[in-house]
Amino acid sequence: MPDLLSSSTGPWVGLVLAIAVLLAIDLFVARGRNGEMTLRFATVASIVWVGVSFAFFGVLLAFGDSEDAGAYLAGYLVEKSLSLDNVFVFLLVFTAFQVPMAERHRLLTYGIVGALVLRLVFILVGAAALSTFSWLNYVFAAFLVYTGYKMFKHRNDHEGEQQLVDKLSARLPITEDAPDGKLVVRRDGKTLLTVGGAALAAIAVVDLIFAIDSVPAILAITTDSFIVFAANAFALLGLRPLFFLVADLVERLYYLKTALAALLVFIGAKMAIAQIAGKIGPEISLPIIAAILGIGVIASLVRDRRMVAA
Repeated sequence: MPDLLSSSTGPWVGLVLAIAVLLAIDLFVARGRNGEMTLRFATVASIVWVGVSFAFFGVLLAFGDSEDAGAYLAGYLVEKSLSLDNVFVFLLVFTAFQVPMAERHRLLTYGIVGALVLRLVFILVGAAALSTFSWLNYVFAAFLVYTGYKMFKHRNDHEGEQQLVDKLSARLPITEDAPDGKLVVRRDGKTLLTVGGAALAAIAVVDLIFAIDSVPAILAITTDSFIVFAANAFALLGLRPLFFLVADLVERLYYLKTALAALLVFIGAKMAIAQIAGKIGPEISLPIIAAILGIGVIASLVRDRRMVAA
């Protein structure tokens, strides 16, 4: 199935069309609610997006084979978990630039589209590089282990992310007196960014950094570009409702970064071991990934309950 999906045009066209339709539906719903979203609606919408993602897993099982379906699910779990931390940075961006709530849904949609394009480019280039230069697997593995170490070191703070947002807000040419909905305006012969435009520029930079961090993680699971892009796409599609949940989730999922750090180290080690002892299939990696994330979530909820009881 990997050869069929990666080389055949049909599955790619179907996937891109499905993503476009889902994005259009999401944007239509957002406009109907004026960009506002209650906690309850965001929860329901997030569950629906997860359901859609698992439906695609079912499609892979029905029309492909269990190995590809397992690789997709493992990659989806990794990307979805990383997106929890990524969305928090979007919250920092919108707060720093004081973006009105009504504009956030539109900027989030632009950010998701931009992230999809960036991920596709990184995936195609990364997959081709790994298949051509096998020694790059060790470089990617070392990068993942180092990223996991950095994440563990800053597991209880967002100092690095906050510094990035502060630097961007200080350097971007911004005007505050601009019409609503505009991203760029002309003032005294100069092109300036509106608050929304500056926030979108910051999100583009953040998207680039996230792509560099997350794409190697899923390429360590499978180098099938179709499976990798599908896992990334479905993880990204649910970011908008997830954004409205993340503030509460980040506070409650105290051990999330610790689990993600352990996950990246495991994936990096798996990538290096595969070059020496042979490929480790999703039948082994998927349960380990699920266990690492599950332990992090359960430990966080137990801690949260004890804090409430105290």
